[in-house]
Amino acid sequence: MRGPTRILEILRDFVEVDRLVRGLARRHRALGLRFPELAALIRDDEGSVLYRLKERTHALFRGPGGIVRGSTHREALFDLAVGSLFHEAMKLRENLYQREVYGPRVRALQSDAGEESKALFDEFEKMLGAVDDRLDEGVHELETLVQRTADQLRLLIADLRDDRAVRFVTERPEDVEPVSGVPLDALLEEMYGSVAKGFEAAGRAYLSSGSFEAARDRFARALEQTEADPAIERLQNYAHGMHAYVARDYASSVRHLAVWAETGTPEPGLLALTRDAVSSIVELADGEDRTRIAGEATALLERLGGPSPGIRRRRGTTGPRGANQAATGVSRSRK
Repeated sequence: MRGPTRILEILRDFVEVDRLVRGLARRHRALGLRFPELAALIRDDEGSVLYRLKERTHALFRGPGGIVRGSTHREALFDLAVGSLFHEAMKLRENLYQREVYGPRVRALQSDAGEESKALFDEFEKMLGAVDDRLDEGVHELETLVQRTADQLRLLIADLRDDRAVRFVTERPEDVEPVSGVPLDALLEEMYGSVAKGFEAAGRAYLSSGSFEAARDRFARALEQTEADPAIERLQNYAHGMHAYVARDYASSVRHLAVWAETGTPEPGLLALTRDAVSSIVELADGEDRTRIAGEATALLERLGGPSPGIRRRRGTTGPRGANQAATGVSRSRK
């Protein structure tokens, strides 16, 4: 089944594949590769990132027997490119194995071989003598194929416009930009039509996981890219208010959440969470301004259509941390 998480996993894996291939190519040209150095990139099990990428891509875009099912042309092409990338890497691995493991064994046996085996060992030497050339070709082919596959991935994520993928893109531009070959702003524009819409989508994705501070910052970056946008400003106030709640700044929380509630119809997906947080503020507010803050929170709760706050829990048994977990459940989830 397709879904945001699966696309996100593919994007993460490909970023790692790109990083590893670049590093291997540098080492090959500077010092020469060693067989164990390929283990992180390519093996025929889940221990290698390229194997995981291949399996995830096939699972997402193929059906039983390897038949592409319901995939778009771009999805099918990306799937084919990843499969080719895996097989090219396996060929490189095999050539390194021949040079470092198979070759020394052949030469050890050759020293004790009789004349009757000379023809066979001549063939072995021809095969082993071409290994270095095949390694050079293999590394070059792998680099080129990674670049071309990255082009397809960039087009694919622009087509899918997946919110969790754009969240990853804005989290790790230093990793994604070398893969995509374009700056973050250009990539967001390809994905969402504008940089502002891209940052807005990332902010919404952060909201859905309870990462309110990151959401607030993404909405702020969206607003930097465009004229005043009341819809984004509302969401920024909501994210600011919920982050302040998690940080136990209850006065700021009520103030920003009140602006969110007053400037539009509260989004159903955010409403229950907000009611729970505001209800908790009524009970948890303390300090000299406790009465004022609790009163403002009570008024906001009524505006949100929540029940009048009663003593639902004994004060002192559920502090702000417990309230945070009840109200957000995900305040620390960032990725």
